[in-house]
Amino acid sequence: MNEAPATTEQRVLEVEHLTVRYSDATVFGRRSGYEAVHDVSFYVNHGEIVGLVGESGCGKSTLSKAILGMLPQHEITGEIRHFTKRPQMVFQDPFSSLNPARTVGWILEEPLRIFGKYDAPERKRRVLDMMERVGLEKDYVNNKPRELSGGQRQRVSIALALIQRPRFIIADEPVSALDVTIQAQILDLLWDLRRELDLSYLFISHDLNVVYSICDRVMVMQAGRIIESGTVDEVYDHPQHEYTQKLLRAVRS
Repeated sequence: MNEAPATTEQRVLEVEHLTVRYSDATVFGRRSGYEAVHDVSFYVNHGEIVGLVGESGCGKSTLSKAILGMLPQHEITGEIRHFTKRPQMVFQDPFSSLNPARTVGWILEEPLRIFGKYDAPERKRRVLDMMERVGLEKDYVNNKPRELSGGQRQRVSIALALIQRPRFIIADEPVSALDVTIQAQILDLLWDLRRELDLSYLFISHDLNVVYSICDRVMVMQAGRIIESGTVDEVYDHPQHEYTQKLLRAVRS
């Protein structure tokens, strides 16, 4: 699945010298904290799936939330430039990211209600169309998240991210909570949707094998810094950094 996308090199995202600092006021009124992300620069081209890999706690999720403006209380410096409208995120745990009190139909229709562009029949048509695209039976429109399997919930989460037809998606550990068989199905779905809906992804994972299977390029993150990047074949076949070599030894052993 890791063939190069046949698209132009138009950028969908540029990040330059991004630093995210967590800080708290001390009892003496001074600020203390640490840099969760330090001086990170990269880009995502139109049609690409760019992987971001690293161990838990290295700053991957902080970076993704900063890109989407989800860290308003943190000190953020650098430049983030989006070249598409309404970029969205697919989260690791679909159960916690979906409203448990609402049906699948309501959850998927709500962003369209807020958007305010479509009448009720058109909203419902778009919901059913998106459910079909992500491989969900239309009968699930009246189900609540707890009545679905983990894989089905993740399909709802993907449909929710796509319902307003964004062109750029951040997928934050989207298959880590699923068993291996369902992981493969979701990865295949994301791959197919890229082509069908003209999507680009920043794909975040701690699993190097998953990243290799779906991504065009990969960045390796350690302690808030990008320490190595390149095509997946370059990084996997000829890792330059000791940390990357360590990660690869772990998955190959």
